Amino acid sequence: MTTESALPHRTPYVANDQGHPWRRFVAIGDSFTEGLGDPSPDSPGGNRGWADRVAEVLGAGVDDFAYANLAVRGRLIGQIVAEQIEPALALSPDLISFCAGGNDVIRPGTDPDEISQQFEDAVIRLSSTGATVVVFTGIDTNFSPVFRGFRGKVAIYNENLRAIADRYDCIVADQWGLKEIQDTRFFADDRLHLNTLGHHEVARMVLRALNVPNDLTPMQPAPIAVRNWRAARADDLVWARTYLVPWVLRRLRHQSSGDHVTAKRPEASRVARIEDQDSAAGG
Repeated sequence: MTTESALPHRTPYVANDQGHPWRRFVAIGDSFTEGLGDPSPDSPGGNRGWADRVAEVLGAGVDDFAYANLAVRGRLIGQIVAEQIEPALALSPDLISFCAGGNDVIRPGTDPDEISQQFEDAVIRLSSTGATVVVFTGIDTNFSPVFRGFRGKVAIYNENLRAIADRYDCIVADQWGLKEIQDTRFFADDRLHLNTLGHHEVARMVLRALNVPNDLTPMQPAPIAVRNWRAARADDLVWARTYLVPWVLRRLRHQSSGDHVTAKRPEASRVARIEDQDSAAGG
């Protein structure tokens, strides 16, 4: 009788009670995986992000570990599939992170079921190599007045992704359940991308999902500043002019923030550990 673990679409089980078994990690996706909101002059492209942080831990003490990050900001799932999957597979990874569809879900009029089908087609291709595949649920947007209206679509998409992950034996990195980052202090000034605190917490969550021992500890946000109604509305107007209006204009013009951006780590190579300089960071 064929066991579930021996089915052709499932990746082989690898015991992971000591260290980890992976030697080549490739991350694909959009701005979330590129690391926007976590600026670092020591990182390629000027942004670090959760994927770099995970790679730093995985590569510590492993001489033959290599990491590539093909993610580009603004990419829709169809673009990620068309532009990143084949280059990722050409690098022969044994660990792949795949986070996609968020930019599609928050666009008015899109169908989370249709987006999920594109996601599943990509997972089939990625998992067929035998690599371990990590997928991400979307964050619970209930805390955000700007994105709260998309919460239902995100929830539907997440349930589809969980089912896909179960069918193809993917590891689920559960952002929806990561309550720590459902706090504006874990987001950058644009209120869309995670800041250093947020990316650090996601990295900790991913390492837990991978069952990889690590020394990353929680980073404490600064206390919430007390502001009156007038100051809060003034901040909202500045945010709208600086971030919201340009975002809307790009949608109307069918432009993307990543139109002239290329992958920050297109080749698999060693990654050096970057030490965080401060335990607290602002949004």
